Amino acid sequence: MARFDFQNTETAAMTGGENRAEIFCDMGLMYATGRGCAVDVVQAHKWLNIAAIKGCERAAELRADLAATMTKTDLALALRAAREWMTVH
Repeated sequence: MARFDFQNTETAAMTGGENRAEIFCDMGLMYATGRGCAVDVVQAHKWLNIAAIKGCERAAELRADLAATMTKTDLALALRAAREWMTVH
């Protein structure tokens, strides 16, 4: 199984390219499923949200499903993290 390299993926996503939204979606799925890292629903929602904003319809669907399972506090943290990331990048 291939290892998901977060640092290289984030760098690639920031530099552009056609598949940025899909990369962000993959990052969200990585955190949602614990693939190569601990499960973190806040980070998962953050990356799925960013992917959805960038135009990934699949990410928007996954984000909605994940949000339905999250606490209001975790959801607020995820939305804040996505907003901060979008402001910087």
